This record gives sequence, structure tokens and C-alpha cells, in this order.
Amino acid sequence: MSEPIKTVLLRGGTVHSPADPFATAMVVEHGHVAWVGSEGAADSFAEGVDEVVHLDGALVTPAFTDAHVHTTATGLALTGLDLTGVAGLAEALERVRAHAAARPADRVLLGHGWDGSRWPEQRPPSRRELDEATGGRPLYLTRADVHSAVVTTALLDLVPHAARLTGYDPDGPLTDDAHHAVRAVAYESVTPAQRAEAQRAALARAASLGIGSVHECAGPLISSEDDLTGLLRLAAEEPGPRVVGYWAEALTSPDGAERIRELGAIGAAGDLFADGSLGSHTACLHEPYADAGHRGTGHLDAAAVAAHVAACTEAGIQAGFHAIGDAALTAVTEGVRAAADKLGLAAIRAARHRVEHAEMLSPEHIAAFAEFALTASVQPAFDAAWGGDEGMYAQRLGRERARTLNPYADLLRAGVPLALGSDSPVTPLDPWGGVRAAAFHRTPRHRVSVRAAFTAHTRGGWRAIGRDDAGILVPGAPADYAIWESGDLVVQVPDTRVANWSTDPRSGTPGLPDLTPGTPLPVCLRTVVGGRTVHERPNE
Repeated sequence: MSEPIKTVLLRGGTVHSPADPFATAMVVEHGHVAWVGSEGAADSFAEGVDEVVHLDGALVTPAFTDAHVHTTATGLALTGLDLTGVAGLAEALERVRAHAAARPADRVLLGHGWDGSRWPEQRPPSRRELDEATGGRPLYLTRADVHSAVVTTALLDLVPHAARLTGYDPDGPLTDDAHHAVRAVAYESVTPAQRAEAQRAALARAASLGIGSVHECAGPLISSEDDLTGLLRLAAEEPGPRVVGYWAEALTSPDGAERIRELGAIGAAGDLFADGSLGSHTACLHEPYADAGHRGTGHLDAAAVAAHVAACTEAGIQAGFHAIGDAALTAVTEGVRAAADKLGLAAIRAARHRVEHAEMLSPEHIAAFAEFALTASVQPAFDAAWGGDEGMYAQRLGRERARTLNPYADLLRAGVPLALGSDSPVTPLDPWGGVRAAAFHRTPRHRVSVRAAFTAHTRGGWRAIGRDDAGILVPGAPADYAIWESGDLVVQVPDTRVANWSTDPRSGTPGLPDLTPGTPLPVCLRTVVGGRTVHERPNE
């Protein structure tokens, strides 16, 4: 990371920049954008640069920010057992057998990604089936949403107290405290070398997809202090995407912020759980699930939220929460309101606190988000995976409630800041796929323009960490950008209510790739972070 940063002229393509909607060239100097403009003017820079990149018609955009990632878990899924997309129970068990045979030395087998709601059997693997598939070895296998897991008898033998904790099931998936207990033991089996290998794999995948920065959502119930500090150290020492760390630990006084800073995190935020997930029936609802006789599980009430937000605000760090169900979101917004009553609205707004997922929003919640300047850190791929009238959300909530989820258009109309991410490995790292999912939401009234979604996945991630000077290609901005092979550039809007002039080239609205479902997504040719190349696609 210590080699000199080159001065580079990129020319002969399309540069997506608000500074010049018709730009075809850009100069990068000292790790920042120095100039953006036309091809004719580029000639005057050609002699004074270290490198000229001939774009040959390629598109240059700001690099993406993925605003919610679990880096080590992503890398373990990439390098190990990943059941995402398997067709049914039999295929899942066969993959478990193959993984166990391929990893004879692993103390605990780790896997991810099953989703019984997508299988013909409509159920997860049983403990007996997993015991047989693993040959009696310890196995920890998370559901796609990572809020529950199926495990083998051998793993439970290592955590005997799990049977006395909330969320324990003698044969089904473990949730809540029982799940957290077995997860801690499972991840303790990962060696430092395995962890670093997984982190490098995840960051390399991110860079190959044009992602220039990720927000790592760590915490005591998710990973470990060593995992977070090791990741931040690796990212600082090796070429790759930037990593911004959050540590999800509740504070009761400003003094607790010192511990957050010592870990290298910028906030006590990310997955500080106000509830769980819809898929695992642990998101906290005002009314019962349509397919279960309960309302899920709440982990924080409004008083706990208020104490945390007040402590973080007074300490000058971000607060944040994981909140999916409407009851959890009510607890969060009521708690933030109580903190604002104590400290003043201006102090709360200036802190840019954030809420992860924020799926089951009511109009009242949205108004509160706007009032308190809460960033909604959202994952459009959730809707693509589980939305629609026949999807998992409709199974859990019924169609009417499911159609209210993830109301991105309402959030933007209310002025709520959006930051897009994947929650990888819950859904894969796939930024253009996330933009497409927001623009072609399964519920049409929640759709936003491609440009709005793209902005939320680039500049929105920077704004979510308090930076207004990045995520765009204008002079002075950090030179975090990606070069893409793409088709025609267009301006895509949700419906005909948007004025036709905005889609006319004469309007000066910068175009973006056509993301109509079924069309190929752009291919990343190069990713640059701070003026240094961190990914270059091999010539084929």
C-alpha cells in the first residue's frame, strides 16, 4: 500500500459525473479526482500523466459502497459450504456430505444458506439427517437470513447449556440465545489463518464487483473483537476495498464509546438487534405472523433505545439498530424521540444515526426517520428474493402486509437518506443486482429510479458514515471508481408520471446501464480505491 499513487488520464469512454453529464475523460492525481471533462480537453493532460487508460467506450462510475456486510461469514461461504440456491432437501444433504468429506480436519463444519421456504419439502434438515450426513461431526449451518441455524448433536454436545436457553428446539432450528451460544462456539473453531483467508476472499470478491468500500457490521452476538480488529488491520495493510467498522454493543453512558473507538469502529451500530428476521419468525410484529401463533421476539424496548442513542450522541459516535418488524421499528423510533426530547432534535439529526433493514415501515415510522435524519440502510435483494405475492414474506405476513415492505419510494419522497447494501452472506455481494431490485421492486409503488438507487449505493453509503465529499466523480473527491463493460446507457424511471424530458439526452441527465430484468448486468473491468487499482479483470 506504500507505492506511489500514479497520475492517470482516463479517456475515450463515458464518465458518470454530475460535474459534466457529457464527460468522456477524467484525470486522477494524488488519489483524488483532479478533472472531469470532454475528450478534446483531455489532450492537454496527456503529456503530464504517468498512465493513460484508453476506455474504448467503457463506462466509469463511482465505486459502489455495500453498507451492510459480514465479511468473514461472506468469505467462509465463498470458500466453504454454501447452500444458497439449492433446489431441495436432498441436494442440501448431499452438499453437506461432500463438504464433510472434503474437510476432515475441521473441528466444526461451517455452512450457510439453507431456506426451507424455497424447497418442495418446506422444511429444514432435521438433526438426525445432519448427524448422518456429517458422520456424527459438529456442524453449524445457518439459514439464509443468519437468524437461525440447524446443528448436529455433536455440536450441541459442545454447548450443553444451549438446551436451557431461549430459542432452543430439540430437533428444529435454533434461534435467539440458543443460536448465539452455538454460533460463538462454532466460530471459535475458526483459526486466525482461516479467518484471514475468508476475509481476503470476501474483499477480493467485492473488488471484482466494483465495490470500493464495505461497512462491516460486527458485534458480540455476531462475530468477535478479534474478527473486527483483524479485518480492519488487514484492510489497512493490503490493497482492496475500504472497510468501515461498526460494533453492535448497547451503551448506557457516553463513557462506553471509548471501547468502541478502541476497536476501530466508528459507531455502536450495525446489527444491534431490536428484533430478528421474518424468515426465522423472530422479527417483532404488532400483529401475529400469518403462519405462526406469535408476534416474534423483541430485544430492545424504547427505553433501552433512548439510552443508547443518547449515550452515542453525547459521545460523538453513531448509534444504530437492526430493526425489521413493525413493533421493533416502533421501539426504535419512540426511543430516538425520547433521546431527542432529552438532547434536542438538532443533536440527534447531526449524529446521522442509522437503522439496518427497516423493512416493515408504517407512514408514522417513515415520518420519524425523516424528522430524526435516520439513515435507512436497506437491502433491495431481500425483496427480489422473498417479496411478491407468492414469496416468503407473503407466507409469513399474508399478502396485504407483505405488500407494505421495503417502501423505498415513500422513504425517498419523505427525504429519508438511503444507503444500499447486501447483508452478505444473507444475499450475495451484487451491487448492480441491488440497484435493479430497487428499481424493479416486486411491489410497483415502491420502485425508485435507477439513478436514485445507484446514488444510494454509491454516495449514500458515504453519507451514511458522515462523508458528503465522496461517492461521486467530481474534482476533489476520493478517486474510488470502477470501469464497466456495459450496453447502452439510458435513464430508467419507475413509471410515466416522471416527465419524459428527464429521459431525453438533451436534458443532461447522466445515463446508466439498462437494468431491465433479463438484460445482462455490467461487467467490472477495473476497480480503483484511492487512486490504486485493487481489481483488474483478466484478459479473456
